[in-house]
Amino acid sequence: MIKRLSLASRLALLFAACTAVVSLIAGVLFNHASEAHFVELDQQLLDGKLLALRSTLQGVDTPQLFAQREAQLRAELNRQPDLALRITAAGQRWYDAAPGVTLPEAPGLHSLQNAGTEYRVYNVPLQPGQPNSPQLSLMLDITHHQHFLQRMQHLIWLTVGLSALATALLGAWAARSGLRPLRRMGEVAAGVSAHSLTQRLPQQQMPVELAELAQAFNAMLSRLDDAFQRLSAFSADIAHELRTPLSNLLTHTQVILTQPRPLEDYREALHSNLEELQWMAQLVNDMLYLAKADHGLLMPKREPLALEDDVDALLEFFALLAEDAQVSLIREGTAQTMGDRGMLRRALSNLLDNALRFTPVGGEVRVRIEDGVRLTVENTGDGIPAELLPRLFDRFYRADPARHEGSSEHAGLGLAITQSIVRAHGGRIFCESRVGWTRFVIELPKGV
Repeated sequence: MIKRLSLASRLALLFAACTAVVSLIAGVLFNHASEAHFVELDQQLLDGKLLALRSTLQGVDTPQLFAQREAQLRAELNRQPDLALRITAAGQRWYDAAPGVTLPEAPGLHSLQNAGTEYRVYNVPLQPGQPNSPQLSLMLDITHHQHFLQRMQHLIWLTVGLSALATALLGAWAARSGLRPLRRMGEVAAGVSAHSLTQRLPQQQMPVELAELAQAFNAMLSRLDDAFQRLSAFSADIAHELRTPLSNLLTHTQVILTQPRPLEDYREALHSNLEELQWMAQLVNDMLYLAKADHGLLMPKREPLALEDDVDALLEFFALLAEDAQVSLIREGTAQTMGDRGMLRRALSNLLDNALRFTPVGGEVRVRIEDGVRLTVENTGDGIPAELLPRLFDRFYRADPARHEGSSEHAGLGLAITQSIVRAHGGRIFCESRVGWTRFVIELPKGV
């Protein structure tokens, strides 16, 4: 199995490849510029020699006249040892300093290699503008130029290799240093467990590019820590809620079975156990309902609702309980929305039940419906301390510190279920409380 390269190795290789490519391109461009520069120098040199040769051979158009000027020509050529000349006219060679070299016939500047020697060949007429003018072929030995260019090419390849190697080493060091915060994040992530969720990354020491990632990572750890704490508290609450009824069932059943009893005693014991079992079954059903909500499995139906009708029906249901408690029930406003009637009634029923339980004698419970859609359930009575408001919707949480262990009512799940229903409809619920009143507010999106 091929071992995957680390991110630092990949960055180092990438740096090396980029440096090699840049160095190679720069070297190729420099090499081409040098070749063009040498060609330009050779052209200038040959143009200068051409002027001198034309001056020496001015008026020469026959072999006899050339013979008279040949000595002058040789003297001129001796001044440039690396320059050779060939003169042809009417298919005859009047002068040839390189008899064994085959030259191109086209006019202009050419490059030629012969027997390991590099030449720059310049074909021009001796007398421009005359059709029968003898043709001059100037051959300049440029071998030393080519050796220089070859050495430069070797130097370019050496530079490319050394630059790539140096960049790879420096890139590996820089990448390893730059990725140190990532390794730190990996160490923190590897050390995360149920007992070490309090670790956090130092955001101030992170580079700007990783600061947001570190912030998101710390936020994730905070959410995990909060979720774990809630889960631990939730497990403890479940055990707390079920311990008393189970203990009651066991104790009651054991007492009944200690000795023979009349049939009526057994019947009464079974009725008592049935009440406890019904409450436990309801508790389990509520927990399953909340579990479905946590996994997004609550799928409310979409049907047109007149909220005032549903609120009036619930107020009528609670009317006798309110009358016994001497509490007034009031509904204000109307609104139309789309939602699941059964689920919304359950949510409102939980809020009304809570309001009636905490409203003093002579108080009132008021339900306001505002088009938008905003629905509030408020009641008079003692306010809820501000520090308790964020936890009202936690499971098994009771604002009243006097817990009724094993009570067959008010297990502390009503508000959690209400919040799940509202969220399933795409809305939100929150509580406001001051001295003398408490208000629960449900906001549903338009068109729900």
